[in-house]
Amino acid sequence: MNADITPPRSAFGAPPQGGAPSGPAEPVPRRPLGELAFVQRRGLLLGVRGWAAVIAALAVITVVFPVLNLLVPAGSPFHVSDYAVQLTGKILCYAICALAMDLIWGYTGILSLGHGLFFALGGYGMGMYLMRQIGLDGNYKSPLPDFMVFLNWKELPWTWTVSDSFIAQMLLVVLVPGLLALVFGWFAFRSRIKGVYFSIITQALTFAAMLLFFRNETGFGGNNGFTDFKRLLDLPIATPGMRITLFVITGITLVGCYLLSRAIVNSKYGRVLQAIRDAETRVMFTGYNPLAYKLSIWVLSAVMCAVAGALYVPQVGIINPSEMSPAASIEIAIWAAVGGRATLIGPIVGAFFVNGAKSWFTVAFPEFWLYFLGALFIAVTLFLPNGIVGLFKRAVEKKA
Repeated sequence: MNADITPPRSAFGAPPQGGAPSGPAEPVPRRPLGELAFVQRRGLLLGVRGWAAVIAALAVITVVFPVLNLLVPAGSPFHVSDYAVQLTGKILCYAICALAMDLIWGYTGILSLGHGLFFALGGYGMGMYLMRQIGLDGNYKSPLPDFMVFLNWKELPWTWTVSDSFIAQMLLVVLVPGLLALVFGWFAFRSRIKGVYFSIITQALTFAAMLLFFRNETGFGGNNGFTDFKRLLDLPIATPGMRITLFVITGITLVGCYLLSRAIVNSKYGRVLQAIRDAETRVMFTGYNPLAYKLSIWVLSAVMCAVAGALYVPQVGIINPSEMSPAASIEIAIWAAVGGRATLIGPIVGAFFVNGAKSWFTVAFPEFWLYFLGALFIAVTLFLPNGIVGLFKRAVEKKA
């Protein structure tokens, strides 16, 4: 699935133009079956090995993990603990964010340092519904969330109007971050803000939102956020069955986002995005309007992060303004860089590698985690510009 092996094409996918051959036509050499399947990948989307990997991933997500967690006894060496399920489910959510970052940074050349905002907005959308599902089981036995009772609120604010409806809240999970990304992107891309200036503005946006959500008057729990969830769709949330169900839904969502992203980058639309990344001025001279392409992929990327945030909250059990911190958004970019930009599979690998290392370091050497993260990013920048996946591809090509 390395685009470097594709027959030469222009930025928009058209084969290079040349004159008619002079002299008798030579027989076309027969391609090996593996290479032929790769060249025709746009029709197959992934190719035989790619689809086999997707099916294997789905089997692990929907069969292996549930069986090893629910049916294998806890004393067995093959048992997957509830902690492992929760940790892996959390990393799957992070992988969706890294994939969304790859679409705008790796394939479009837009580095966002504010994608944590969209992730948190999706999480708050789900958290509002989960808070209403608590009902009268809170500490104050009130239909209002506990933090509102503590702050002496008498009724729900207007932002909570449809928070008791699962369908309405899921629509808001998509619409609110999507609309915010649309408005912000329209003004930013229309003003041709790009490069480091765009990155700084997105970081300022998420920092301003974090300060806003820290305020109790906004009705979103202040610095404590939302926690102590009881039910989801009137079903207990802290049960092994619900935990593995959320894990399976998250894994299937990640696979779906990957297939959608693969279809996008292999289409004409995706090749225009890559042309914008490489030479936006040339794209404008050829008659394409970069604004519509950049804005559409920007909104899609924001929505993907919001969906990941909505899946993250019921598995972790809390959402607060710290998810909007600039550091959280920078980590999303680090996942994509470490795994390998413009590869789609690389950001997923990066999310698992970095967060797996984080889980180990914060237990074994908690005081050294940030140093390790900084050293890792510097090492990737200097020695592995194509990330882990690029290193693996180089090794395979060298062996071949």
